[in-house]
Amino acid sequence: MAAFIIVLLTSLLSLTTLPTAESRLYTNYYQKSCPRFAQIVQDTVTSKQIMNPTTAAATLRLFFHDCLANGCDASILLSSTPFNKAERDADINLSLPGDAFDVVVRAKTALELACPNTVSCADILAVATRNLVTMMGGPFYNVPLGRRDGRFSKASAVEGNLPRPAMSISQLIQVFGSRGFSVQEMVALSGAHTIGFSHCSEFSSAIYNYSKSAQSDPSYNPRFASGLQRACADFKTNPTLSVFNDVMTPNKFDNVYFQNLPKGLGVLKSDHALFDDARTRPFVELYANDQNRFFGDFAKAMEKLGVLGIQTGRRGEIRHRCDKSNY
Repeated sequence: MAAFIIVLLTSLLSLTTLPTAESRLYTNYYQKSCPRFAQIVQDTVTSKQIMNPTTAAATLRLFFHDCLANGCDASILLSSTPFNKAERDADINLSLPGDAFDVVVRAKTALELACPNTVSCADILAVATRNLVTMMGGPFYNVPLGRRDGRFSKASAVEGNLPRPAMSISQLIQVFGSRGFSVQEMVALSGAHTIGFSHCSEFSSAIYNYSKSAQSDPSYNPRFASGLQRACADFKTNPTLSVFNDVMTPNKFDNVYFQNLPKGLGVLKSDHALFDDARTRPFVELYANDQNRFFGDFAKAMEKLGVLGIQTGRRGEIRHRCDKSNY
């Protein structure tokens, strides 16, 4: 009887320690099946970034939109069909830059030639993002591999799961909190705005006819607001008009974005809110004064984001093409 109880307890213990999806990821996952994986991805992103310098910011944004909305399964890359409107066609994703999709497609094409049906689009996007962040001067962080690609993508699953530029801090905390991120992790991830740009339409209400007494939101530096007004003057006829999120060092991944916020040099309403709200201001000030701390916390948050909602093993697939499911 005692032996039976021991066996039973051992069995129950094994059930509670079943490997999680992320425990089946390994940094050397492709060491044998695709030994040139890392070099092919690195060569591809380097070439693309040199050719189109906005690729890094574009890819980082694409990675965020994939992982936060539905887990890191590359479902953001799937195209819509006559029977299904995919994530990439949700209104918030329509402005995702084509360079980000292109760099993944280029890497996938090269990898299919080197090792067919082996590397997932989800892993390519994760590694390309990390490599591009590092190329821009940001921190290196580990990217464990072995993700599978999701088979489904629905635009209806996006709403409410991604941060929007005009959201309040409470709304942003709710969006990130629902995915398991703390307020500090949210602020660290917001530091991604150190590179990239925002379309004028995303903040026009803050710089034009803000109120009866003010042309622009008083939280903006007045000279900066005037500059934004001039830069965005034709945004109604040219919806592609955009400005850098970090006007001081737009092509360098650093902590200057956080240093800009107390000076009223944030572009989006959500940028200003990070400094104005007592829940987030201490972290803005921390990262403004300590770039190493920002880099460390950003790297940890990206590692956490990179395993959010992943599919491994029999779940998901290795797509032949990143924009189309195999089935």
